[in-house]
Amino acid sequence: MNIRDETVLREFNLYPLWVRKDAPAPLAEIEAQATFEKQPAQAEVPIVQAPTESQQLSSSPTAAVASEPVHNNIGDADWPSLKQQVKECTVCKLRAGCTQTVFGVGDEKAEWLFVGEGPGADEDAQGEPFVGQAGKLLDNMLAAIKLKRGSNVYIANVVKCRPPNNRTPEADEVAQCLPYLQRQVALIKPKLIVALGKTAATSLLGRDATLGSLRGTIHEYYGIPLIITYHPAYLLRSPAEKSKAWQDLCLAVTTHSAK
Repeated sequence: MNIRDETVLREFNLYPLWVRKDAPAPLAEIEAQATFEKQPAQAEVPIVQAPTESQQLSSSPTAAVASEPVHNNIGDADWPSLKQQVKECTVCKLRAGCTQTVFGVGDEKAEWLFVGEGPGADEDAQGEPFVGQAGKLLDNMLAAIKLKRGSNVYIANVVKCRPPNNRTPEADEVAQCLPYLQRQVALIKPKLIVALGKTAATSLLGRDATLGSLRGTIHEYYGIPLIITYHPAYLLRSPAEKSKAWQDLCLAVTTHSAK
């Protein structure tokens, strides 16, 4: 790789490259795959631990924040109704500061559900989750385990509106928006959920914990296996953690195959 190629990749947060070790590839092919390449597992897939009672999921980690219900008939909503409710939602302050809501995208009968934190600037502009640099990395993560966006995969976020300056959603914002995600899960009925980052993990688990303490274990969301890994945006900032993310994906594949 010449200096110019490296500079361009660094500018777009696509460096260092991960290259398959089992076969050489032309530079153009490597750059096309840039951000996340399948790497051999460095050890056995992490030991699966059965979830304890304390790891079982509640309806919301911040349920006490919302003193009164704000969603009408959400438990009976079908896809068109749910999408319309999200589009028209103004129950929290995030809606006033975003361009549009970002509902989710993909196969509505998918076996795999990936859940992130919330829309960023690119997502807010395009109305689809994970379309910026983090989205490119997520697509490569999917490809590494032989998955593809829109094909047996659904992608959603905990909150449907972009927080100002891409900050972490506040507790009341999560509490108001989480019922939409819960209904999405109920409609999709996935075989496996992958939580991308701490906000997604703790929102689904209903309890606060560090991401490090949650990784490497099979949790459950109302009987659905839940695997926790890093958010792609974090991996762009900390590429050395990609090997741990690969371990998490290996665990996800093993868990899905066992269902």
